[in-house]
Amino acid sequence: MTLALSAALGWPGGAAALATVLCAWAYNLSLKATVLSWLPYAIAFGMLPAVATLSASPPRWPAAWALTAGGLLGVAAHLANVLPDLGDDVATGIRGLPHRIGARTTALTAAAILLTASAVILFGPVGQPGTWRWAGFAAAVLVAGAAARLAYGDPSSRRFFRAIILIAALDLVSFAFSGIRL
Repeated sequence: MTLALSAALGWPGGAAALATVLCAWAYNLSLKATVLSWLPYAIAFGMLPAVATLSASPPRWPAAWALTAGGLLGVAAHLANVLPDLGDDVATGIRGLPHRIGARTTALTAAAILLTASAVILFGPVGQPGTWRWAGFAAAVLVAGAAARLAYGDPSSRRFFRAIILIAALDLVSFAFSGIRL
């Protein structure tokens, strides 16, 4: 099924889509338990803009800022997603990067990386950022501040996770407002 759907995108876009699937396999088969646990997320999420632009006619690589922002979003997603499972993972022998740096550092790093993605999305596209992207960035800064405070209390709490999801959603909306500048 994955091969058929990827083929429907054409060869460049389909190849990019398959690269994201290979990253998922690499994570599950070996990298999950290593210090490089973040790498498949960075590559797979970073490639998502390329799936879109390489599937266009004519195919083209997305702007570097779009690849960078996608990669940052992926690393933050990995860090935030692992937080609730840190204890269970250690009990089963998984020692990825978040396990090695601890819950609080993982949470704060996730928030900081998302805020960095927000800045890349704000300043990356050519031209002046519009009002909506500035508003999204300002909201992300405020939510990241709240997330950082939550990280000091209980980094694996639902409130922290919701704050991280909100920042990611703001980033994705800002990404969408970048329009054809990918």
